[in-house]
Amino acid sequence: MTTGKVTVRGSLVRTVLGALLLVAPSTPGSATAAPQASPARTEVASADTWTAPLSTRGRWIVDADGDRFKLRSGNWHGASGTWNGSGSAEEDGNHHAGENSHRIPLGLDRAPMAEIITGFQEIGINSIRLPFSNEMIHDTRPVTDDAVAANPTLRGRNPLQVYDAVIRALTDAGLAVILNNHTNTTRWCCGVDGNERWNASRSTQQWENDWLFMARRYRDNDRVVGADLYNEVRRSVWDDPNWGLGDDHDWFTASQRVGDRILTEANPDLLIVVEGINWTGIPVDGFAHGRPTLEPARHLSHTLVDSGKLVYSAHFYGYTGPNHSGATGMGETTDPRYQDLSPGELITVLNRQAFFVTAEQDRHFTAPVWISEFGVGGREETGVAQRAWFENFVDHLIRTDADFAYWPLVGWHENRRGNGWALLHWDAEGHRMGIHDGDDWRSGAWTRLVEATGRSGPVAPVAHWSMLSPDHADFVASRRMRALPDWDSGARKAVCPDGQRLLGLSHTGNRGLCSDVTAGPLKNPAGGHQVVRDERYVTPGGDWASGYTKLQCPAGHFLTGYSVRGAAVSAALCAKAPDGAISGTSGRTVWFDRSDNRGTQPKGGDFAHGRYKGQCADDEYAAGIAYTSRFLSSRTPDALYCRTLTVDAP
Repeated sequence: MTTGKVTVRGSLVRTVLGALLLVAPSTPGSATAAPQASPARTEVASADTWTAPLSTRGRWIVDADGDRFKLRSGNWHGASGTWNGSGSAEEDGNHHAGENSHRIPLGLDRAPMAEIITGFQEIGINSIRLPFSNEMIHDTRPVTDDAVAANPTLRGRNPLQVYDAVIRALTDAGLAVILNNHTNTTRWCCGVDGNERWNASRSTQQWENDWLFMARRYRDNDRVVGADLYNEVRRSVWDDPNWGLGDDHDWFTASQRVGDRILTEANPDLLIVVEGINWTGIPVDGFAHGRPTLEPARHLSHTLVDSGKLVYSAHFYGYTGPNHSGATGMGETTDPRYQDLSPGELITVLNRQAFFVTAEQDRHFTAPVWISEFGVGGREETGVAQRAWFENFVDHLIRTDADFAYWPLVGWHENRRGNGWALLHWDAEGHRMGIHDGDDWRSGAWTRLVEATGRSGPVAPVAHWSMLSPDHADFVASRRMRALPDWDSGARKAVCPDGQRLLGLSHTGNRGLCSDVTAGPLKNPAGGHQVVRDERYVTPGGDWASGYTKLQCPAGHFLTGYSVRGAAVSAALCAKAPDGAISGTSGRTVWFDRSDNRGTQPKGGDFAHGRYKGQCADDEYAAGIAYTSRFLSSRTPDALYCRTLTVDAP
């Protein structure tokens, strides 16, 4: 069966099994016809009513004025490739659903760009996820005249130059654009196809360089608002991706690193979009397999150098499932698909896999979640389960006031037949068929979704909660400290984002928790920092951890970082606070060497899962770390010295 993405997503299992069990993929089919009707339009607010750049406040995306900006998005695919990987790429029949994008956004051979963009606005879209491949960036071959037949001014341009023109037209129309690195190579996604990971067909360094190139290329266009780092990270034939192991398949570390590089070296205004892991394991009954999605972020979340730039992302389709790859027939497992779940079961699974990130406030992982792909067959989809799933999923998007991006926006039709997943279709003569033509069963749900009443207007600033995880290397989230010389050579260093203070530490595992709760940004930019390796700042009579080594900040300073060698504490990093913002006379000792000690209702979430943790209160700051060097001790943190904030810092 051919759907928006099911052919290749189903082939994930088939390709793996083809390598392991010699299972052959099936052949795509075609869609059925539907009668023509007159178009209808969805009224939406003017795209010019928002101010770039975008950032985040807790679970909300906001514009430069602090007003909520909800991503009502769609995917305009094609530049990442539509070729299925076999046969001549010049033949339409060798492209997904017979739709040949010619290495550029689909439909430019059939309709003028302005008409396509007007169609987006008519159906309520305010933002576009625009996929590209790494290969496209370097492809110097001009597109054929036939590829841009409806847009002759694009003749002679290479794919990247066409991509440039598309971005300019979209943003001139007031739409926001999120760049999406969809694939390494310019071919259809998403099986075992050489595009499973960011570094499947090129090195991590090349991938990072491509992102810096793209972020810089559109830096002067303030309506290019986001960098969606990579699409559907998944298993190759032999290896799984992971979230935090520190190896070459570690998606957490790779996305954290390139996100920081984009913000510090290319474009500090971009949202950094990190998708969860799409698949691990061999999709065969009896073998471990599943769709982790964003679940790993509960215990290990990103902390970018700029708080307020992280957006998490997830994809959901009815034919897949929490443990179902989406395959049909040969190679299909017995796991339920999302469309097999009852409405209550579906909500539970969706919340567990992704929506918890927005539902749970004041956690280290709290962030907006953008459902950057979901979709279903249109006129030709008659399945009761498929239709019910779409209605139920739309209901949950509305219930949670979620940001979303439908897959796909643009498709082909001939006599109103074809791959029916798109919301807008054009035939070879340029005639459009749209979701509101009167015969598409999705129209009601779509209208309900884009017109749903949700949070709007000003969003108040919120406290930031950030995890530090120097598990395998430095984890320096401070722009200031990243620009300065190494302050503890040979040690792994962890530093809070500028303006935040260290509030929590784990006894083992090296994790830390930062926040600006109560005080807001707490730092004197001109005050500098102190690296503390001994007890020189412990005042006479002020032994707050008798018999333990105490790394205490000097008066007027607060803990903003630490370093470790193996598991052992190496040094404390202290930053100068504004005058009068913190006390310096007394405090309390928070021990966490034998159990958690975080207060009765600690915020921040479980920043060191399975480890003992200590945490100062929201109206305190950490002024010291204590550890012991006794026999058989690993010199791991045992206690924090917590002092009261004197006044709210500006």
